[in-house]
Amino acid sequence: MSFSGGKDSTVLLNLVRDVYPEVPAVFCDTGLEYPEIREFVKTFDNVTWLKPKMHFREVLEKYGYPIVSKQVAQAIYEVRTTKSQYLRQLRLTGINRHGDFSSVSKIPNKWHFLIDAPFPISEKCCKVMKKDLSRGYTKETGRQPFIGTMASEGFDRSGQYLRYGCNAFDLKSPHSSPLSFWREDDIWEYLRGNHLSYSPIYDMGYTRTGCMFCMFGVQHELEPNRFQRMAQTHPKMHRYCMNKLGLKRILQTLGVPWK
Repeated sequence: MSFSGGKDSTVLLNLVRDVYPEVPAVFCDTGLEYPEIREFVKTFDNVTWLKPKMHFREVLEKYGYPIVSKQVAQAIYEVRTTKSQYLRQLRLTGINRHGDFSSVSKIPNKWHFLIDAPFPISEKCCKVMKKDLSRGYTKETGRQPFIGTMASEGFDRSGQYLRYGCNAFDLKSPHSSPLSFWREDDIWEYLRGNHLSYSPIYDMGYTRTGCMFCMFGVQHELEPNRFQRMAQTHPKMHRYCMNKLGLKRILQTLGVPWK
């Protein structure tokens, strides 16, 4: 059971262990989690903590900052690094080999200026900090994961659900995602209806509890956004990510308020 300590995976862990009590939980200890999440995870038994081989700052320096969305960050990284003229043109124009236009293949016009931004950009932090750890655990143990993703959380996850359903057992990397068709309200109804504890981070006004320093989607948030809220609830961490990790410059480039 892939366990992040967030509300969704808390519900899934309860569901899974109600049927299979001995299923181990696996927590990726990236060092980027809110302290309230880490403390909450410690309250559960049979949890394996995995640590990435690279520090977040090293990932930023080697690959780039996670901004806008995984899809856009990946496309910008590809344009900057690819040796394929076709891939570069596909990302810039959306025109494929057959002369057809694909909007999902193209970097949106509003983000084209980031191609020449004076800082690296990529989507690879999640792979290095989490996915590689999970895959390593799977390879070592032979176990396949239950994951708590929901189709409503984004374009990629919605597409995955529509393509494979909840139980993608025939893939090269099989997994079960029983919450795919759940909504946010369903999660809270289950937590409260079953009197389950959840991380106190949600009572501090946060709606997402992934990596503290992730910038994916922040441009869509109303004020106070996640970083403005962090300045109030976790000022030391806010100063660190803005100044030491350089997020202040990135957010200013995006036109996103940070204080």
